Amino acid sequence: MEKGKDMPAQVGDTAPDFTLPSVSEGDITLSNYKGEKHVVLSFHVFDFTSG
Repeated sequence: MEKGKDMPAQVGDTAPDFTLPSVSEGDITLSNYKGEKHVVLSFHVFDFTSG
């Protein structure tokens, strides 16, 4: 089974690289932060919706 498709991430797993738009500085690419001490990923799916 391929991770990420049918299995949730586990503590200690490496996150897949991605690029997303930022409200303040264009696009943000996760791999640009490789080697930094800490990176926090925080997703707030329903913060800006009526759902």
